[in-house]
Parts: sequence; C-alpha cells; structure tokens
Amino acid sequence: MRRGVRLRGAVVVVTGASSGIGRAAARRFAQKGARVVLVARSSESLDAAAAECRDLGARALAVPADVADGDAVEALAQRVTEEFGGIDVWVNNAAVMAYGAIGEVPYDVQRRILDVNLFGQIEGARAALPYLRRQRKGVIINVASLYAKMTSPYVSSYVTSKYGVLGFSEVLRQELKPSRGIHVCTVLPGSVDTPIFRHAANYTGRTAKPPPPVVSPGRVARAIVRRAEHPRREVTIGKMHHMLSWAHMLMPRLYDELVPYVMRLFVLGRAGKSSGPGNVFEPIPELDAVRGGWRSPGKRAAGGAALA
Repeated sequence: MRRGVRLRGAVVVVTGASSGIGRAAARRFAQKGARVVLVARSSESLDAAAAECRDLGARALAVPADVADGDAVEALAQRVTEEFGGIDVWVNNAAVMAYGAIGEVPYDVQRRILDVNLFGQIEGARAALPYLRRQRKGVIINVASLYAKMTSPYVSSYVTSKYGVLGFSEVLRQELKPSRGIHVCTVLPGSVDTPIFRHAANYTGRTAKPPPPVVSPGRVARAIVRRAEHPRREVTIGKMHHMLSWAHMLMPRLYDELVPYVMRLFVLGRAGKSSGPGNVFEPIPELDAVRGGWRSPGKRAAGGAALA
C-alpha cells in the first residue's frame, strides 16, 4: 500500500467543512492529531465546527470562503502556508445540489452548482499544487459521488458536476505521474446521511430525500482519512449504489427505463414543497450539522460519528 501523509502534526485543508461529510472529516483528522483548516461560506457554522476540532485537542483554523471564487481560494492557500508553514492534505468536498427537471431549474442555479462542485475543486487543486510541488509530497482528495458513474433524472447539474470531478481527478493524476510524492484520490460515496438533501434547491414541487440505503457521514470521513494516510486512486462507499453503477454500465437500456420510476418512488415525496434555491447562493447555518437525520435512531447509534 502506498504511503501518504503521517497525520499527527500534518496540515489538512477541508472545504465544505461546516456540514455533512466535510465536518465529519475535519473532526476525524482532528482526532488523528492533524492541524485542520476548515473552509465554507458560513462563519457561524465554521466556528462551531472548528470548536469541535479544538475540543478533540487539535489546532483548528476556520476560514470563511467561497470555493467558486478563485482569488479567495488562492488567498486561502497562502494564508494556510503563512499560518502553518505548508499544506499536506487538501480535501475538495464543498458541494451544492438542486432537484428539478432540466427546463425547470433556473440557469443561474445550474451554473452555480457547476461552479461550486466542479470548478471549486479545480480551483482548490490549482491553489494547493504549488505548495505540494515545493515540498514534493502531499495528497489531494476529491470528493465526487457514485453519481459520477451513474445517472438519475431531476439532479442533472449535480450529476454533471460529479462526472466532471471524476474526469478532472483522472487527468490531474496523469499529469502528476512524474511527481511521485503527490497523490490524487477520488472518493465516491453513495447516499449519505447529511443535510445536503434539506439544503438543496428544489423545483419539483415535492419534498426530496436520499435514495436508500443511506450510510453514515462517519464512514465516508474514515475513508477520506485513510486515503490521506494510504492513497488509492479511487474508493467507493455504499455497496448497493455501487451495484447500481454497474447496472448503469452493463444494462443501460433497462437502467434508463427503471430509474425514473425509482426516483419518483423513493426520492421525491409528497407534493406541496415550495420552489426555492436552498443554500445554492447563500448558506443556511441553522441546517448545518454532520447528519441529516435520514437514518433510523438505531442505525445512527450503530454508525457512530459516521459519514456524510
């Protein structure tokens, strides 16, 4: 197994750290003794997440920033190196989401999702690379989704962005082949119990929930931390959704016939949901948490501080 970063004392940047997978991952890195830089738009939620990391004995820095703003991301990387002397791990995790048919989701919402989910990861990698190259080692972890290998109606921009993240990760990995000490890992979770489904923009007129089965944020966080310590090109989380991705590849016509019914049956709930942009343009701090409350109490207890 390839050697990555020794996390005790390492400098780890986590974007999208105010909620969900990012917040769970920041806490997990803190438990490992890393110095953690938490990045998101909401100062209020970031401060709370950073305090959780400090309670675990870690040094934690909260930096409010929009990952779609390239200048802000470059300034973030510079600030991190000034504060801590370098960057060892950069986790590109920030994401937003929208439900709705392609013609119903406003163009500015679709564009914003691509700016955050895809170009935000490109900006993060571009900002981190000069510092990783200077020290000739480090790990970039791009959080994609199993939606990078399968599709579903009513989440077109999210799916497109995650396909882009997978392609970008592969290209970046190829370009960094001569830099043997720098690794690029892609993490592909299935449905995770995080607030993103409540945060999401919604133009369907129906409530939305994650397709079952739903895994815990802690499980994804543990996978992210393992990839920092022991890099692998790709890791998937969620066996059932992984099987569906194979069905998408091996039986595309059948998949195309069935997935709209599955989406309407298991994801889009009762009618009456008012349309709105969710947290696509502005954060909603009151909804920020590690978990979204989509799993049964028994499963949540068994999952511990699980995935996002």
